[in-house]
Amino acid sequence: MPVPHQPPPPTPAITATGLRKSFGEKTVLDGIDLHISKGSVFSLLGPNGAGKTTAVQILSTLVTPDAGEVRVAGHDLVREPEAVRAAIGVTGQFSAVDNLLTGEENLLLMAELYGYRRRQARSLAAGLIERFDLVEAARRPASTYSGGMRRRLDIAMTLVGGPDVIFLDEPTTGLDPRSRHGMWEIVRELVGDGVTVFLTTQYLEEADQLADRIAVLNGGKLVAEGTPAELKRLVPGGHVVLRFADAAGLDRAARALGIGTADSEALTLQVPGDGSVRSVKALLDWVEATEAEVEGLAIDTPDLDDVFFAVTGRPDNEKVTTR
Repeated sequence: MPVPHQPPPPTPAITATGLRKSFGEKTVLDGIDLHISKGSVFSLLGPNGAGKTTAVQILSTLVTPDAGEVRVAGHDLVREPEAVRAAIGVTGQFSAVDNLLTGEENLLLMAELYGYRRRQARSLAAGLIERFDLVEAARRPASTYSGGMRRRLDIAMTLVGGPDVIFLDEPTTGLDPRSRHGMWEIVRELVGDGVTVFLTTQYLEEADQLADRIAVLNGGKLVAEGTPAELKRLVPGGHVVLRFADAAGLDRAARALGIGTADSEALTLQVPGDGSVRSVKALLDWVEATEAEVEGLAIDTPDLDDVFFAVTGRPDNEKVTTR
């Protein structure tokens, strides 16, 4: 029987092997490896000064690495920097918007820099203005924009060149919660269009909400990597809290289980558990056998904050990779 033809695996958006960078005697990146799939969100986390921005600067050709092999959008970073620049867009920590120009003028200027004809530039700018909800503000100076509006305009300008990969370096720092959630929706839309997003952020909730894979950078090395769910499983802990209808039921359940911490005033029993459906069902079945009436249930499992503090507090920099 003939073996069915298997299509080749898709080319990753970004790969890096042994990436190194030092400034003087300080090693910022100490041989990190990356493999980022197309059409995904990859988030790089780390303490301040960990090297996140340096990694973005290297991958976007703004800083030359000391060592390592890197390919971005299929192009060699060192030998084909112009091809890499043509395939990427970068939104840094500080907006590239010109405050003296209107939002529309900023977009037209960017389109002209990319070589679009006037009619094409106007059509492209109009489409981006509508997409990023800037129609009413399009002809106002950017200096009058709120932080969220400036960020939307900044990303719109990044999209003028039609990049395959976008680097977002702490894009929501300083934004209010409403503007931050608006930016999250924009990122999801970009990925839905097939764009790959490389995100650095100080907000762990942001990485948890957006990222397909997360890596934590500390001391120049990647100390943890995986999906958000995989990273959370690296940290032991978690528990289920049962709230009972009366003290008698709480007492019976606590004695029957033999584990957990009871709170007679709150009528709760805190039991260690991973929060999985199977373990919670087994716990409830066990409690039901005691005929105790459970009025409520809450599950508390490790979050990315727990992961972050656990792995950045390691005395050594041993890399932990989950797959």
